[in-house]
Amino acid sequence: MLYVPVLEDLLASLRGAHAALMLDSEGEVVVEAGDKQWRHRLIGAYEGISLSTIKKIVERHRMGALDYVLRRHTTGAVLLRPLKDGYYLLVSLGPDAPLWEAVHRSAVTKVSLDADL
Repeated sequence: MLYVPVLEDLLASLRGAHAALMLDSEGEVVVEAGDKQWRHRLIGAYEGISLSTIKKIVERHRMGALDYVLRRHTTGAVLLRPLKDGYYLLVSLGPDAPLWEAVHRSAVTKVSLDADL
């Protein structure tokens, strides 16, 4: 699939990254790379609900475009980026992953994915 190499490149460039998924507006996985555990799919669907809610709040209060959402937890972090047409990117990161680099590299990945949507 066209998107798999893009996600694999993202993971290869990020120390501590576990998985990258592209999901549709319903939270269904379109494509995934890296660690293909069911929990990443579950987290992706759950975080998609959160992303949708955050996007509505941002729009309601005219805060501009939502670029990304970063959620930290005890065992790592989850980075979400809205894509075109309701799709979104999820990157699962370990506790030692450099978050600044994940934000930067996922921005580059977003451009590639949006170009192909």
